[in-house]
Amino acid sequence: MARDRASRPEAKPLRLFVAFDVPHEVRTSLADAIAPLREQLPGRWPPPENWHLTLKFLGSTWPRLVEWVKESCREVTSSHQAFQTKLDGVGAFPNERRARVLWAGLADPEGRSADLAASLDDALAKEFAPEKRAFTPHLTVARFQPQVAVGEALAGLEVESRAFDVDRIVLYRSHLGRPAPRYEPLEEFPLGL
Repeated sequence: MARDRASRPEAKPLRLFVAFDVPHEVRTSLADAIAPLREQLPGRWPPPENWHLTLKFLGSTWPRLVEWVKESCREVTSSHQAFQTKLDGVGAFPNERRARVLWAGLADPEGRSADLAASLDDALAKEFAPEKRAFTPHLTVARFQPQVAVGEALAGLEVESRAFDVDRIVLYRSHLGRPAPRYEPLEEFPLGL
C-alpha cells in the first residue's frame, strides 16, 4: 500500500536556526545572577543549557535545502575570523516598561557578531527573508505573556563575564516540546578556516 508522500519524515520541514554557543561557566554565572528575577517576574524561563546567540533564525526549512544551508554557512565562516565577546548587562524587548523578552547582552564593540549575522542573512536571502530588525547580540533568558514591567527588578543588577572565544557557529534543529524545546546540533562550522 502506497504511503502518502507528505507523511514521510523526509518530506516534513525542519525548524532550524544558526547560532553560536556560550561556555557552560558563563551560562552558570548568568543563571546565578538572574536567579532572584525568576520569582519576581512570572514568565517562561528556558533552561541555561538552551541559551545561545541566534545569528539567523531559519524556521520551517524543507529537507532539500539543508545541504545548501550547510554550504552557505561554510562559505560565510571561511571569510570571518574568530573573535571574543562577553556578557554585558541585561535588558528587555521592546522596552523595560512593556517587556516581552528579557535578555542578557553580549559585547560587540567591533561589530563582529553583527557582521557575521549580516553575512548569513545575505548568503541565505535566496530562500529565507532577511531580518528587518537591527541585530542586537543577546541571549534570551525569559519570555513574558502578557508583557511585564521589569525596570525595578533590573535596577542594580550586574551581569558580566570573562571574555570568551567565538570560534564556530552551529546549525541547530529545534524540537519543540514542554517544558522547553530541545536543540539538536546538525553541524558545526569553524570560523576562519
